[in-house]
Amino acid sequence: MHEMMVAQSLLAQISDEASKQKAKPVLAKISCGKLNALNDEILSFAFDAIAKDTLCQGVKLEIEHKPLQAKCKTCNHVFEIEFSKPQCEKCNGQEFELLPDAPLILEEIEFQTG
Repeated sequence: MHEMMVAQSLLAQISDEASKQKAKPVLAKISCGKLNALNDEILSFAFDAIAKDTLCQGVKLEIEHKPLQAKCKTCNHVFEIEFSKPQCEKCNGQEFELLPDAPLILEEIEFQTG
């Protein structure tokens, strides 16, 4: 299960940062590309399961899926690709190069205050 490996990696990173900050984490913001085969619900479930009885128990995962981008071969404009209308929004060109999908990144960890 791909999500379990991702959850284990996130748990390790969040736990390490919590130890450094000497604080309890409450929220982790994650981003990844739209084509990433990551199921938000399964990832949250896996994370909750392995975080039980750790400092990370109860941490909420907030996952943002970044749009896929393309570069127009006519005008070189970089744009968010809409598969229902696959053309450059600037020149309406239909020849473009798909850019790499955004990687999975732990963007931010919020800690309990007070």
